[in-house]
Amino acid sequence: MKTMKKIIRLFVITALFLISIYSVSSDASILLDRVVAIVNQDVITWGDLYKAMEFEASEKMRGIKPEEKRKIFKESEGFFLESMINMTLQLQAAKQVGINISSEDVNEAIADIKKKYNLDDAALVDFLKKEGMTLDEYKKKLAEQLMIGRIITQQVKSKVVVSDKDVEKYILEGNDPVLQGEAYKISQIFFKNPSVNTDKKTLEEKANTLIQNVKGGTNFADAAKKYSEDSSSSLGGDLGFVKKDAMAKEFADVITKMNVGDISEPFWTANGLHIVKLQEKIEQLSGTALKDKAKSRLYEIYFVQKYKNWLRGLRDNSSIETKL
Repeated sequence: MKTMKKIIRLFVITALFLISIYSVSSDASILLDRVVAIVNQDVITWGDLYKAMEFEASEKMRGIKPEEKRKIFKESEGFFLESMINMTLQLQAAKQVGINISSEDVNEAIADIKKKYNLDDAALVDFLKKEGMTLDEYKKKLAEQLMIGRIITQQVKSKVVVSDKDVEKYILEGNDPVLQGEAYKISQIFFKNPSVNTDKKTLEEKANTLIQNVKGGTNFADAAKKYSEDSSSSLGGDLGFVKKDAMAKEFADVITKMNVGDISEPFWTANGLHIVKLQEKIEQLSGTALKDKAKSRLYEIYFVQKYKNWLRGLRDNSSIETKL
């Protein structure tokens, strides 16, 4: 069901930033809840904010004591609120230009999900129930996400242009490792060489236990943030793309034998003990394949730039008041 959970989130959480989206309402009942933000004519309540955090963290928070959960949510309030403000602005922009999502649109999207993952109505409803959401609530959130997708396509994606000259220049600059020979996108959990009071065997046992936890369901990035002892820990261990010929021999020997998604056994280098996960593999590219990949990479870069500028414009031309 983990795959199904990702699909549910794909439509409930924005695909760009993986942040839960919960719409605002002008219903009088919101007056019973504390208002944490006013975005033009719409309000966001603390209840909306808490539900967004609760849904996003539902799997990660299992087993955590209530007081610790409240502490984590308190620390995340500002980050989630900013994301909800951005989502609200995008919904407002979509409504202003007359974008509407019909019930047929929503039902078609749900049908596609059920067909792809071989689900019937009962299985979908059961899954949503476990996540604390009814089918009607899910349809509402899905409609909002489809609406945001359409306004982004109209206002941003349709205006991204990548010329042949841009592609040629990007390839010649040679700054993208994905285009320069065989490359691997990897994440790692790293332990420094043991101190005098810790032998290598003890560290290896710790690493092996961590691997079993990850294989048992613990998120690799979360584990890296908590346990890894290098600067990549703040990024969930993400090292980005690394060219094969730029890797240390110990890394190359391990990674070249892995499949995408694999997690390695612990291995030593001169720096310490490593656990790596292979996220993506890029083969040597040439000719048309190289140009197509370069164009795709440039499109991503241009899109993100335009999206940020568009979103900044929405914020600059709106009345936003936060009350956290």
